Amino acid sequence: MTSPGTRADEDAEDLDVEEALALVQENPGPPHGRTGHGATPAPAPHDGRHGAPHQRATPWPEARTAAERAARAAARAVCRTPVSVPLDAALGLTLAAPLAALTDLPSFDTSAMDGWVVAGPGPWAVRDEGVLAGHAEPASLTDGEAVRIATGARVPLDATAVLRTEHGRTDEHSRLHPAREVVHGQDIRPRGQECRRGDQLLSVGTLATPAVLGLAAAAGYDTLTAVPRPRVDVLVLGDELLTAGLPHDGLIRDALGPMLPPWLRALGAEVRAVRRIGDDAEALHRAVTASDADLIVTTGGTAAGPVDHVHPTLRRIGAELLVDGVEVRPGHPMLLARLKDDQHLVGLPGNPLAAVSGLLTLAEPLLRTLAARPAPEPYTVPLRDAVHGHPHDTRLVPVVLRDEGAVPLHYNGPAMLRGIAAADALAVVPPGGARSGQEAELLDLPWTTGGIGVCFT
Repeated sequence: MTSPGTRADEDAEDLDVEEALALVQENPGPPHGRTGHGATPAPAPHDGRHGAPHQRATPWPEARTAAERAARAAARAVCRTPVSVPLDAALGLTLAAPLAALTDLPSFDTSAMDGWVVAGPGPWAVRDEGVLAGHAEPASLTDGEAVRIATGARVPLDATAVLRTEHGRTDEHSRLHPAREVVHGQDIRPRGQECRRGDQLLSVGTLATPAVLGLAAAAGYDTLTAVPRPRVDVLVLGDELLTAGLPHDGLIRDALGPMLPPWLRALGAEVRAVRRIGDDAEALHRAVTASDADLIVTTGGTAAGPVDHVHPTLRRIGAELLVDGVEVRPGHPMLLARLKDDQHLVGLPGNPLAAVSGLLTLAEPLLRTLAARPAPEPYTVPLRDAVHGHPHDTRLVPVVLRDEGAVPLHYNGPAMLRGIAAADALAVVPPGGARSGQEAELLDLPWTTGGIGVCFT
């Protein structure tokens, strides 16, 4: 997934952790221009971009905060008009208006059980006809009468209680006898038990979960007023990418084209287009300037080689680089740029797992904030095994969750998807690594968090 021009940066990602540690030990001194007390600041490293010094990489937590801040600024700059969305298309959206009950729930007295509805004390004479759910109001009962009733059916006027099927028996004269004491009102759901018309059921900012959709339908809604999904265009870069068949002759399969759109949808986005551009500066420029999406996501081309056209394109259009490199492995050469007040670009590295890192570092907080989704509560889980760390960067490592904690997975190199395909989450490993039993923050994958974000179609 890399173009020839990305080799310098991408090879650095592929260094074994032990090799990276050895390099640091062989070259003591402040890494990445960092200085200690009384040390002389190191000059900014040169990246070959028109003689400009390379901007210092952003620490991983700060990069995520920068993405959230950028989205909030965009939301303030351009008011995102709420939309009316049918219930079957609203999963994962955020309510932009309170949900008030349009009717009493239940809207009439209903039976909570299959059995008989009875009036007065027993035994009762059982009517021949029954009461079924969905039928008009049944005839009222008089004391000493009972009638068969189904769960959810409307309870006749003057009814005393519902006697469950297993709690009653009929004799040879069709008289109903209770097997236990009958309490007034038992197994009847009274009108308005859950809410009265006009009651506020849910507030602005509530995430439309499956249960929320069910409540809205029960309360009489056909549509919801919600924050619109952020619109995303995906630009897949690289001459070396195949869309079918086996790799051959220096060509490799495009893993990001199939992976990114459903992942972005799972993060709440509306993916409008996926375009394969190759290593073509003019085509990239045309695609970026023609897009009116809230977010443009590019893959590859974020380093400084001769066919890495993302930085030159951003300079050409006068974009503002908010994040240019992140202190995280994999995914170090990711970037975030502001193209317009209400438009951003996230540049993902070309290596697949590095691109996943960029998605969760920059795209997820930006899309979540644009969609007004609640931020997930951070949580930690002990690591079952020790995890090697990068000397000065955060590592994101695929893990599976077991009773004994988070189990780090193998095949976690920047070009590998085998680990993340089996993972439940990514563990955030601080610089220097983590020991066995140490608590680590986890980043959930969208499809492991209850299905709210899974919007793959």
